[in-house]
Amino acid sequence: MFSGIVEEAATVVAAEREGGNLHLRMKCSFTDELKIDQSVAHNGVCLTVVGLYPDGTYTVTAIQETLDRSNLDDLREGSLVNLERSMMMNGRLDGHIVQGHVDTTALCTRVEEVDGSTYFTFRYEVPREMALKGYMTVEKGSITVNGVSLTVCDSALDSFRVAIIPYTFEHTNFCRIEEGTRVNLEFDIVGKYLARLREIEKA
Repeated sequence: MFSGIVEEAATVVAAEREGGNLHLRMKCSFTDELKIDQSVAHNGVCLTVVGLYPDGTYTVTAIQETLDRSNLDDLREGSLVNLERSMMMNGRLDGHIVQGHVDTTALCTRVEEVDGSTYFTFRYEVPREMALKGYMTVEKGSITVNGVSLTVCDSALDSFRVAIIPYTFEHTNFCRIEEGTRVNLEFDIVGKYLARLREIEKA
């Protein structure tokens, strides 16, 4: 489980396809603190550390289903990836409850500077039946974009905006998001449970 508070925007050293799997070799400042089998969120996708190397790099593997649901297959050598290690239960929940299970991807349709912050608009496609199950945004609700816990503004049926402060812009891969960039979305798990309970009540 994660909180959506990104620790570092790390660099992809290598991205190698092997059948339906994608092996990502990453370099970050806390590689020496990682262990084999440890969970780390990469752009919001929970992946397991499978290799550690003396040069300060580590490897994770994404299977085809993960690649189909996320933007990880877009990654290339030099790409920036938002990293977050799993949440410690004795700490504060500074973001919101994030599972590390990406629901879908969205495209950035607009980037605009407003009063010192940067506003990003994203559009996504979710079937109506899934939206009724909580796969949607609500005004002032929580959304995870590339692993970053954010507050929704201007929520619509298939789009929303988020405001990014300069610190977040500089310390995550939002600094590389532009119109046409594909990002990962994880909708709020609380909303999904509430939608499910409503379904049960109607049954």
